[in-house]
Amino acid sequence: MNATICFIGAGNMAKSLIGGLLSSGYATSKIIATDPTEAQRQALTQHFGIHSYANNAEAAVLADIIVLAVKPQLLRVVCNELKDALTDKKRLIISVAAGIRSEDINHWLGGAQPIVRTMPNTPALIQTGASGLYANPAVSTDQKSQAEHIMRAAGLAVWVDEEDQLDTVTALSGSGPAYYFLFMEAMEEYAQTLGLDAKTAHLLTMQTALGAAKMVMESHQDCQTLRANVTSPNGTTERAIQHFEAAGLKQTVGGAMQAAYDRAKQLADELGGDA
Repeated sequence: MNATICFIGAGNMAKSLIGGLLSSGYATSKIIATDPTEAQRQALTQHFGIHSYANNAEAAVLADIIVLAVKPQLLRVVCNELKDALTDKKRLIISVAAGIRSEDINHWLGGAQPIVRTMPNTPALIQTGASGLYANPAVSTDQKSQAEHIMRAAGLAVWVDEEDQLDTVTALSGSGPAYYFLFMEAMEEYAQTLGLDAKTAHLLTMQTALGAAKMVMESHQDCQTLRANVTSPNGTTERAIQHFEAAGLKQTVGGAMQAAYDRAKQLADELGGDA
């Protein structure tokens, strides 16, 4: 892939993708970025060696692929800035802005644009992210490959067939890291209640989470089987699992994911359209 990529917005997600691309050998000269803050632009140049711009439209015309990496609340304004600059050719547009539907982005950009919507998550900041991708009908096979290459620079990237499925991705992997942080937080706090010092409780919680995730990633067995393998009859783990089940853990998790899913749809309605 030899396309010039322009990142509109240079926040944490853009930096993670830029860093991942450069680490994989992508040419510095083929990546540019924009940011309204001069200090941020200087930091981009010093850290990554890439060219940066204050003007979004000026940078966009130089690129083959445009990554919209701004806050959802700013996306309409940014698209309006880019609209006139994108009339010479149809560039691939990749949006990492949560909640904004491709139909709205397409409308704000003037229509008939190849758009890939993505839902990444915060572990992308350390190249262990999980991203869902959706391509609108204007995206070619080559452009899908380009979008996947970019998002894989920050971790796993999987395609969904329907755009509404990105709301499920939001409820699963988009918001998911916070679910695990909350569970780890609870384990760590109660370990201290049971007598461990804070440092020991923290270290054991982190390593346990890492080890469990690594076992799932590297095993050919599913989560249910792995759980059964460590749940000895009449043992300590079984007693804990029985408590979780009696408290309705799965129902609680399902309700939380449904709430996140519903909120994702609500945000799309609030931030999209012309209202």
